[in-house]
Amino acid sequence: MTRAPIVAAALVGALVAAVVAAAPPLTRDQALAALARPDVEGRRQAAAWLGDLGVMADTRALVQALRDDDDVVRVLAERSLWRVWSRSGDPDIDVLFEQGVEDMQRGDAAAAISVFTKIIEKKPDFAEGWNKRATVYYLIGEYQKSLRDCDEVVKRNPEHFGALAGYGQIYLALDDPERALEYFQRALRVNPNLVNVEAAVVELKQRIVEKRKGII
Repeated sequence: MTRAPIVAAALVGALVAAVVAAAPPLTRDQALAALARPDVEGRRQAAAWLGDLGVMADTRALVQALRDDDDVVRVLAERSLWRVWSRSGDPDIDVLFEQGVEDMQRGDAAAAISVFTKIIEKKPDFAEGWNKRATVYYLIGEYQKSLRDCDEVVKRNPEHFGALAGYGQIYLALDDPERALEYFQRALRVNPNLVNVEAAVVELKQRIVEKRKGII
């Protein structure tokens, strides 16, 4: 019962890698046009290329592709959204951003917060700078600071399903399951492919029902 999704995920991952490796060069306009066409291979290639070529204005098209009939298109669209969101449009800011991400991955929260704060001061409209700092604050238990940074993310990027799911995680940590459920559902309305979030919604609904019945 549990092996089929794992196998399916592995096959999708292999297909994604093959598409990324084999996708022929496209311009941004060609990729956007191909993303809306019936040809599934064309949509896959378009979703892959928009990770390299896309800009914030393309978010709407990629979010729509999160509901594509094809698993690979959906995975590639999500991947490309994160890549688009992680580009500020300023090479110096992008270098700083990479440094901050490396600090996060090393577990150096203080250094990461310092870097993302610099990014926010230099380019406050770059939503992903706020999002990454929100993530670090969450990881070190600074939940109110993380919430405030999430607010800044969604002001700039209302379809940021990562930040919406982040709210849910924070409210879970604050023992507020109703608000956690609200934000997890909002994240799924943007990106219905968030398997862990979907599972959390099912669990939270049951938990809330039991709480109201006085079971827990």
